[in-house]
Amino acid sequence: MAIERRRFLQAAGVGAVLGLSGCTGNTSPPEANNETTEGSGGSQSQGESGATRELTLATTTSTYDTGLLDALNPVFEEQYNARVKTISQGTGAAIETARNGDADVILVHARGAEDEFLRDGYGVNRRDVMFNDFVIVGPADDPAGISGMESATDAFATIAEAEATFVSRGDDSGTNKKELLIWEAAGVSPSGSWYREIGQGMGDTLVQADQSGAYTLSDRGTFLATQDNIDLEIQVQGPLKDGPTILKNPYGVIPVNPAKYPEVNYSLAMAYAGFLTGPEGQGIISDYTANGSQLFFPNALSEEPQFGQYVPEDYGGENASESSASVSDAQFESWVAQHVPEDF
Repeated sequence: MAIERRRFLQAAGVGAVLGLSGCTGNTSPPEANNETTEGSGGSQSQGESGATRELTLATTTSTYDTGLLDALNPVFEEQYNARVKTISQGTGAAIETARNGDADVILVHARGAEDEFLRDGYGVNRRDVMFNDFVIVGPADDPAGISGMESATDAFATIAEAEATFVSRGDDSGTNKKELLIWEAAGVSPSGSWYREIGQGMGDTLVQADQSGAYTLSDRGTFLATQDNIDLEIQVQGPLKDGPTILKNPYGVIPVNPAKYPEVNYSLAMAYAGFLTGPEGQGIISDYTANGSQLFFPNALSEEPQFGQYVPEDYGGENASESSASVSDAQFESWVAQHVPEDF
């Protein structure tokens, strides 16, 4: 049962912390990958009046590797007398953790997988939180000759034709899902010795690509946060710098449905979603920088209604499904125009 599994994970967190997430050296098991605890105990909010409550957050590695959660979570914890236990995984694993009832809330970046999570009834009250974009990075000598290309699919096809080394996360993360989507759009099924799937987080993938003189796909935030430690360069820009919209990278927060798992800390999960999407959380996201660059752009606050964030993008039926991709692209382009400075 989920409640028994949850208590087991909680006990493990008290007795022996499962591991600290970082850019390298991750040896944690997949079901509790990179779990960090700012406190101990479980996600139950019951207890003595004034007792500290615990929230279990399953989230993509980019929010952890960039250090963004270190700026956000302590503020939330102080305001709500809470402790946030963070399980940092690829998006696919984070969503699976929540499907199993082992998280109260998720913060991820793969809208298709998020929509499936909503359609299956595991998540409720999804909200847009922030965005950045993906970039194709590689060695300075650019052996495949993709630098400056305006098409991500053409760049991938060129890498495959040249059989230039490409390091893939291969971990069902949001980045890996995006990578596979680009390969599919390029009409390429990557295989062979030039294509290396490593099953690691973004920080580890960047390090291995750097050591191998290889290309990889990275979210811009993690690349900017780690670029002082690697020699890779951006070869193909994302839409934040007029690159193709296929490289868009929006993030969403979704509380776990208490009708599926009554033991989840739903009230605290909703408070966390409200904090991330409210003025204070959005301000922290906006102000967070690394190496002098803003890593994420908040997009939760809007005077205009944004109903599409709450439900799957194809919620309106077959016709909506057919047009959802173009609508999503147009919305992202609007976010970029509104929130990204021209001199970014």
